[in-house]
Amino acid sequence: MAPGGYLERILRARVYDVAQESPLEDAPRLSARLGNRVLIKREDLQPVFSFKLRGAYNKISSLSAAEKARGVIAASAGNHAQGVALAAQRLGIRACIVMPTTTPRIKVDAVRALGAEIELIGDSYDEAYAHAKTLEESDGLTFVHPYDDPDVIAGQGTIAMEIMRQHRGSLDAIFVPVGGGGLIAGIGAYIKHLYPEIKVIGVEPDDAACLRAALDAGERVRLTQVGLFADGVAVRQVGEEPFRIARRCVDDVIVVDTDAICAAIKDIFDDTRSIAEPSGALAVAGLKAYVEREGLSGKTLVAILSGANMNFDRLRHVVERAELGEQREALFAVTIPERPGAFREFCQLLGRVNITEFNYRFGRADEAQIFVGVGLSHGRKQRDEVLERLHAAGLPVIDLSMDEMAKLHVRYMVGGRAPTADERLLRFEFPERPGALMQFLTHIGGRWNISLFHYRNHGAAFGRVLAALQVPEPEYDEFDRFLTELGYPCIEETRNAAYQLFLR
Repeated sequence: MAPGGYLERILRARVYDVAQESPLEDAPRLSARLGNRVLIKREDLQPVFSFKLRGAYNKISSLSAAEKARGVIAASAGNHAQGVALAAQRLGIRACIVMPTTTPRIKVDAVRALGAEIELIGDSYDEAYAHAKTLEESDGLTFVHPYDDPDVIAGQGTIAMEIMRQHRGSLDAIFVPVGGGGLIAGIGAYIKHLYPEIKVIGVEPDDAACLRAALDAGERVRLTQVGLFADGVAVRQVGEEPFRIARRCVDDVIVVDTDAICAAIKDIFDDTRSIAEPSGALAVAGLKAYVEREGLSGKTLVAILSGANMNFDRLRHVVERAELGEQREALFAVTIPERPGAFREFCQLLGRVNITEFNYRFGRADEAQIFVGVGLSHGRKQRDEVLERLHAAGLPVIDLSMDEMAKLHVRYMVGGRAPTADERLLRFEFPERPGALMQFLTHIGGRWNISLFHYRNHGAAFGRVLAALQVPEPEYDEFDRFLTELGYPCIEETRNAAYQLFLR
């Protein structure tokens, strides 16, 4: 089907039995700051706090009477599950949802409250998906795909139809969060058929950029691993049908990091007093990055706020990272003399800036390594000025503001170093569930001594661990094989500057 062939499907889509026409709202504070008019499409105000019920209902309502009688099945860890459950409830049919065991209880309870049957299987979406496909065959259920289905794509495309009905003036670009691609395919197919001059721009997190990778390669590629902060778009491979449409209808894909997403959550809160989930704020983060990259001014831009199913305990992580994302805080590692009055002299060098964090532990008699956070009222320019003053004073300094290990772990660990030999440092992710930490330690076993360990729960489906193990060089090959067999995503940080300065 040509992308233009979706127009009739979108116009005929049955979504308003469950969905509402969500408002298109001005974001006055963000608009003033960016010098462009920013409009936010509030899909977080849907009954399940996400756009996903549009595609789910359109698909399920199109089934034959026989298919409805047998029921539907889906695999999902969140928003799609709620959309399918609500659609099935309204149509009075059976719904079975397979969810990973790592799914937060709040989402499981929300799906169950809508009357769906739930099976908790595996640690990941892939495992849940495989089990759902097995039940599809054995129970004769109809599988409702979260994005790779024409009826689902058409349902999501009704968002574009609403935007163009709600906004009568000129419109320059629409920013769309991308996971499997169903949302951007629906929006792109509608917009490019009727309003080809409007840019359709996808936004992905830098650790799950499957559409960007596919467009660069000219074919769908499967990412070896994906990050899970923006769990609503944590997809390894863009859908086949969404990719076919995206190649014709998507003008650009912007990739943003975790800090930018957290800053966008704060931006949305400042303008709407609502709290977006990370994937829900993705489009705003991309819009900001695109404005900066292109030097835009005076344009009218729309961002899709796609969902607000945020776990409350994740807010602490968002708050920590939002200031860095807005470049209102910088993190530095600075070496100062180890003598009385040195800290006071250091503060005088900083000038009239707010010190947000200061970590120090005596290590050597001649010099001190300090980990310092500095509040910035004038963004990057002020950060550069601080760096220039420190360099001019002859103080060795490293900017750690973009160092993931420093932001996730080291800032909470500064307090002393131990003389350890043969140490290799790694960052791990493992499924977050009761007993997961013990299982992780059991896997590591007693072959190599653990000489450093730091774990923080960020309210996500996966836990983050920083661990050092003492591995003699002759055992490196055996250790690398062990890491491969372990199967947990990991990044080696042995040469990281923050580790060398504060922990080694």
